[in-house]
Amino acid sequence: LMIWILIFVLGTLVGSFLNCLIYRLEVKEGFVKGRSYCPHCKETIKAIDLIPIFSFLFLKGRCRYCNKRISIQYPLVETATGIIFTIIAFFQLNEGVLEISYLFLIFSLMIIIFVYDLKHYLIPDEVIFTAIGTALIWHGTLFLSGTISLPELISFLLSGIGAAGFFLMIFTASKGTWMGFGDVKLALFLGLFLGYPGILVALFSSFILGAIIGSVVVLLKKKKMRSEIPFAPFLVSGTILAFFWGGSMLEWYLNILLINV
Repeated sequence: LMIWILIFVLGTLVGSFLNCLIYRLEVKEGFVKGRSYCPHCKETIKAIDLIPIFSFLFLKGRCRYCNKRISIQYPLVETATGIIFTIIAFFQLNEGVLEISYLFLIFSLMIIIFVYDLKHYLIPDEVIFTAIGTALIWHGTLFLSGTISLPELISFLLSGIGAAGFFLMIFTASKGTWMGFGDVKLALFLGLFLGYPGILVALFSSFILGAIIGSVVVLLKKKKMRSEIPFAPFLVSGTILAFFWGGSMLEWYLNILLINV
């Protein structure tokens, strides 16, 4: 139990750092420069107010200095990162420290993409290129060490190219109105990360989630039919589902197809 608690706490600490990265990306400021500060009054935040989740609750969601509201994004990202890190450790319990660290990094980058695109309808190049490079280096290292074969390496590469090509066709056909070019780059990364058939499960789940959430939002009159809805959060959600439960989801889907046939 103590191990799981420590992993969750580690995740919340990383989540706090991800919040800092997201904000600094928004204001075009380097994340290694200076201490954290309130975005409203610019007052430097004390260490006691940087404790993930608890500081938000203790301060009742308001800045200690100017009493302006603190975005709910902060505790949500911290909690979500803690939960995801714990799930990664649970599913990858028998894997080495390097692989778990790689997954922590990959999922941290996906959380940044999720939040940033949800807020700004944009995927930062700094983040997506880091994610693509990390996936390429990881699979290249596994190949050179003999952990995966050449056909397996090629499968990951083709999965990335295939997913990106599919989204590029949608982007080109719609002239960017249905999907942004950032989604093309994101699809490349997700294909490289998941490989085949995981990327198929992720894309299928993403479109289903997008259709359901989009319909609910329209019915609640939060958006109009022609309103723009960021797709990266659905792609990231679909990828998380595919990575942890992709095998079961694929088996369930194939069984439905066989029953209907």
